Amino acid sequence: MICASQFRWASSARSDVGRVREINEDACLDQPDKGRWAVADGMGGHAVGDLASRLVVDTLSQMSPPASMKRFIADARTRLQVANRQLREEAARRQVQRIGSTVVVLLACDRFCGYLWAGDSRLYLYRQGQLRQLTRDHSQVEELRLQGRLTDEEARHHPAQHMITRAVGATDRLTLDEDAIEVADGDVFLLCSDGLSNEVTNDEILTTLANVDCHRASGELVDIALARGGRDNISAVVVQAEDPHASDKTLLNPAP
Repeated sequence: MICASQFRWASSARSDVGRVREINEDACLDQPDKGRWAVADGMGGHAVGDLASRLVVDTLSQMSPPASMKRFIADARTRLQVANRQLREEAARRQVQRIGSTVVVLLACDRFCGYLWAGDSRLYLYRQGQLRQLTRDHSQVEELRLQGRLTDEEARHHPAQHMITRAVGATDRLTLDEDAIEVADGDVFLLCSDGLSNEVTNDEILTTLANVDCHRASGELVDIALARGGRDNISAVVVQAEDPHASDKTLLNPAP
């Protein structure tokens, strides 16, 4: 039996090379009809980071329809481990140290969304006028921030902000974090690469998700990052939940 979501999902995705890089090493998965979304940010420069992110997204796009949230997450884990092995083998074949990619995945099943990630691509939730970051970056700077050795503002502009501690393809065994959340009518999720989160403030993300239709919000967020200089590849996937059976329907996304 397939686990269908009780929500009606709408989403949009946009990925841009930015104003500095020559190749877009980001990739997005946007499948609202199947309840799955992802952002992957490849690394490796000349060692084809674009291959890495595309492999991750293509692997996730082949997931089977879920029987439960537990199985949905397990399937994503299994497929990402396969992608990890393939990237390790490709790096060995090319005789380079690594070909890797961050990943953040959002999965919808029944009344819940599950999510898993490795690296510094992020998942945010906008709910009832509040923005919350659901993922925690796997990075050296985030570790320093958690230890109280950097303020939020110092972390945002730290020269080592690109030094991540986990990624698909980085080590022989991929370590992923995961969690799940019960979905509410009107929830809006944002999946993004660090090319967006390093340029766009939380207040700007909140304002955009609160006031812009989800079909246009991904493009608006990318435009803000481009206006700031677009120093990296920029990707955003915006996902909105609507419960057609909600008894107390109100305006979706009331402005804060």
